[in-house]
Formats: sequence, C-alpha cells, structure tokens
Amino acid sequence: MKTSQDPVRDYLSAVEREASALPADRRQELLADLAEHIEVTRAERPGAVIGEILAELGDPRTIAATALAESGTGPAASPAGGGSGAPARRGKVHPLVPVLLLALAQPVGMVFPDEGGSLIGGLVRITGAVLLCTSVHWTARRKIIGVLLAVVLPGVAMGVWNLSDGAPEGSGPALLANLAASALMAGTAVWLWRVRRA
Repeated sequence: MKTSQDPVRDYLSAVEREASALPADRRQELLADLAEHIEVTRAERPGAVIGEILAELGDPRTIAATALAESGTGPAASPAGGGSGAPARRGKVHPLVPVLLLALAQPVGMVFPDEGGSLIGGLVRITGAVLLCTSVHWTARRKIIGVLLAVVLPGVAMGVWNLSDGAPEGSGPALLANLAASALMAGTAVWLWRVRRA
C-alpha cells in the first residue's frame, strides 16, 4: 500500500474532496486560506509537529461542512455524507470580545475600587470566560489554559490576599498585586489572540 510523504497535501486533498459541492473559486479560496494558515503557524512555531497543527485546524469533513453551510450550497444537516447530522457550528461572537473582556476585567475593577469595582471586574471576567468557553475560535485545551490563567489563578491569588492576615499594610503592595494580576490577564489575552483559529 502506497502512503504519502506529505501530510499537508493529504489534509488539503481531504478538504477538497469533502468540499467538492462548493463552487470551484470558493473551494480554491478555502484551500488557499488553509495552506496559508498552516504555513504561518509553522513559521511562528518552528518546533511544532505538523500533525498537531493539522489537528488544531480540525477534521476536513467539519471544515468542509462549515464552508458549505456558510456558502449555502450544501445541506447543513445532511447525514448522507457521513456527517453527524448536526449543523456546522459557527462563531457568533468575534474572538476579540472574550479576549478584551479578560484583559480589561482587572483594570475595570481598579478604576472603581469603592463603587463595587471588584464586583464589576468579576462580572466582566466571568462574562469573558463564558464567551471564551463557548467560542469556536480555540481548542478545548487552549480554553482551559486561558480560563486557568485569566480567571482562576488571579481569582484565587486575590482571594488569598484579601483573606490572609499576613497581607502587607498600605496601598503599595495591593497596587503591585493588582498590577501583577492585570499583567497576567493581559498576557493571557495576547496569547489567546495569537493562538485563535482563523
């Protein structure tokens, strides 16, 4: 049995096969977009295994079903093609929304410290986490890492800080703690933006 030596070519061929119902120009645009995404990801992460990059893109059947549903040229829920029968899932919220909510949650809380800023910042953080978790723009693993770094870790640290009797007196240490939490959330937001799916 003959096997191919180029997994990218095999992957793109599988997408092309699955998306054969698309108009030729739209199908070629889809393949060009995928090939460009693969090349950019390989350039950004030179040590990454190509199989991991392709797995992050998703199953060729799912990509084709999404493209068909978006173009309106194929049935969105046709089980005849071997699909699950479920409509292709599309992101309804722009990926920038959860990223900005997570990045700005801590500064919002710091701006209004006496007017319930902690509550407002917490609500902004929770909203960002929910939108992140329900988004199609990140893999499950990246969603978990994002929630842990931008929500759980800062929340636990601030809770321990506020509840401990050993917290240093004065506004200086509290300001440093808030700035550190802000930096962690902003760094996580930047990372999430860089690793999002196209």
